[in-house]
Amino acid sequence: MSALEIRKVTLIFNKGTINEQLGLRDLSLSLGPKEFVTVIGSNGAGKSTMFNCIGGVYEPDAGQIVLNGRDITYMPEYKRSAFIGRIFQDPMIGTAPDLTIEENLSLAFYRSRNPLGPAVRKEGVEMFRERLAGFGMGLESRMKVKAGLLSGGQRQALSLLMSVISKPKLLLLDEHTAALDPQAAEKVMEITEQVVRENSFPTMMITHNLNAALKTGTRTIMLDAGRVIFDLSAEARDKMTATDLMRMYSERSSHRLDCDRMLLAD
Repeated sequence: MSALEIRKVTLIFNKGTINEQLGLRDLSLSLGPKEFVTVIGSNGAGKSTMFNCIGGVYEPDAGQIVLNGRDITYMPEYKRSAFIGRIFQDPMIGTAPDLTIEENLSLAFYRSRNPLGPAVRKEGVEMFRERLAGFGMGLESRMKVKAGLLSGGQRQALSLLMSVISKPKLLLLDEHTAALDPQAAEKVMEITEQVVRENSFPTMMITHNLNAALKTGTRTIMLDAGRVIFDLSAEARDKMTATDLMRMYSERSSHRLDCDRMLLAD
């Protein structure tokens, strides 16, 4: 059984107006219970739009989204957030800057259990500290520091733990290292792979780095004009290079890859 099924989803922005724009076109995709899929495509291909449909930000005009056998197509975003973890490109989005590390983690951990209980609990803090220690960033010794005082990489690491602390049914990573310096990005990716490996969350990660797309996870898909134009298993990816991906893109889409970030990514 698939963890996630996207069935012929179509989304049109500003439908029926002069500004009508296609977001997703008859998009179909399935994700296995332990799969880690990297998602690539040029700007405007529909990558973040797909995530927004999965997360409940947008309602599709047609099609169906099923998670663990449950139809969530029109479920409100706030309800999906209880079982879908998501990290964004901007490190400022995932945490509350005026709350401490332990307060941010407590908010994420207890909201689905007993939101009216104590904000911070001793047993929870000890568990948070242990989990953070495994990241190797020294955050476990800064539990009472406000998140707004952390570096971008530290905030993304905190956001990652907040997203998975309650064991979500799906993890969405929306270019979560793109805004970080190379060293921080490498460390956050290392932590990401560690967390996904240890917990076997079904995961989807948008990236503009073609090399990372080939090396990370178990599968790579490329979107163009709101549809999947190719889907590569780990076995097929092992034989490919970033140049091969760009050539495939040109062949399948009938035009060249136009995203400078993707072309220039190391």
